[in-house]
Amino acid sequence: MNRFSVLLLAAALSSASDVWAEDAACATVKLGDPGWSDIAVTNGIASFLLDGLGYKAQTQTLAVPIIFAGLQKGQVDVFLGNWMPAQQSNYDKFVASGEVDKLAQNLEGTEYTLAVPTYAYEAGVKTFADLDKHADKFGKKLYGIASGSPANESIRQMIAADEFGLGDWTLVESSEQAMLVQVGRAVKRDQFVVFLGWTPHPMNVQYDMKYLKGGEKYFGDSGEVNTLARKGYAAQCPNVGKLLSNLTFTQEMENSIMDQMLSKQASNDAAIKAWLQANPQVLEGWLDGVTTRDGGDGLAAVKARL
Repeated sequence: MNRFSVLLLAAALSSASDVWAEDAACATVKLGDPGWSDIAVTNGIASFLLDGLGYKAQTQTLAVPIIFAGLQKGQVDVFLGNWMPAQQSNYDKFVASGEVDKLAQNLEGTEYTLAVPTYAYEAGVKTFADLDKHADKFGKKLYGIASGSPANESIRQMIAADEFGLGDWTLVESSEQAMLVQVGRAVKRDQFVVFLGWTPHPMNVQYDMKYLKGGEKYFGDSGEVNTLARKGYAAQCPNVGKLLSNLTFTQEMENSIMDQMLSKQASNDAAIKAWLQANPQVLEGWLDGVTTRDGGDGLAAVKARL
């Protein structure tokens, strides 16, 4: 073996050892989860891929402000649910300031604002300004999700400012699931109900619903979802960082998986695996340039799990 070949071999071995000698802290990937159905899907996809690559995914269910604080303090590694512009204040405080890293935009064309059943919309409730005109029918209640969520804070600000005449309305805070139970009850009785809606989410399939216009000051227009990581994470764990930068989703994908969970009563993991079995081509883009934790063929390792 000549000197040039020896140098090439040494370089290759050095590169491989860099992967295999990856920081031990990278072995477990801590994912923030605010308890939303759509993020359960994206976290589930990330977990399936990470497990196939030899990592351990660990999901932590926390309120959005706690997730951002966790990213800042290094207690959470990754957050796939940075909904924008709904989380603009948190984004400005932690990401724009450089304390938390944005790795990628993983979804576009989202909606996140107040919604009503279509029968209420057709009865004249088409904008935020129309709500108070029908206050008695709504019982002056706005149904939100978990306490501390950015969307709830936007609703609270509207009430405090008496925006759209909502100063004497009440925000009802609860979990996503509890909110949708209330919506389901109202729909069965053809009662008026206004609630926090978003897409992708199976509520758009379950209910004939419309999104209200006029609240862009608080909720923005059509938005996006970003993947965030604790500062320096992608440099410390470049293989996982590459995977996370590659991960992009579509509304059709997320709605399909969530709908399968509901209509077929499949578990989150089973629905994700079934979707990936039917759409294995998506793995090539997600795993481009990604290896297993020990430096092996990442695409082959994940496909073997299907």
